[in-house]
Amino acid sequence: MKNLLLSIRFGLVTGAVLISYFLVLSLFDKHSNPVFSLLNAPITLLGIYEVIKISKLRFPESFTYTEGFKSGVVTGGVATILFTLFFLLYSTEITPEYLPALFEKMHWGLKLHVGLIVFIVAIMGFSTSVVSSLTVMQLFKTSNNYAESV
Repeated sequence: MKNLLLSIRFGLVTGAVLISYFLVLSLFDKHSNPVFSLLNAPITLLGIYEVIKISKLRFPESFTYTEGFKSGVVTGGVATILFTLFFLLYSTEITPEYLPALFEKMHWGLKLHVGLIVFIVAIMGFSTSVVSSLTVMQLFKTSNNYAESV
C-alpha cells in the first residue's frame, strides 16, 4: 500500500512536470509543433526511474521485478491520465483554436475529432509508461547469473 501511494505521488509530480513543459512551450508558441513532444518520454522515464529507485531503497526486502514494474506503470499511468485530462481541457476550453493550428502545421488536411486526438495522447502516454518501466527495471533487477568457478 505504501508503495502504491509513493507511485501515485510521483505520478502526480511527473504529470505536473509534463503540464509545465507543455505550458512553457505554449508561451513560445512551440506547442503546436509535434517535434517538441519527444521530450515527454524522457520526462516520464525520469519520474519512473526515481520511483523505482526510491522503492528499492525503502523496501529492499519486498522489492521484486514485478513490484518495481508495477510501481513504474502506476506512476506513468497517473502522469498520463493527469496530462491527458489537462490536454483535453486545454484543447477544448482554454484554447479551442489549438487543434486546428496543430493540424495545419502537420499538413494532414483532415478534420479529426478532439476525442481521437485525446485518445492518441493517452495511448502514447501509456505505451511510454510501459516501455520506460521495462527499461528502468533492467537497471534495478537482481541477476540470477552465477559466477563461473575456474
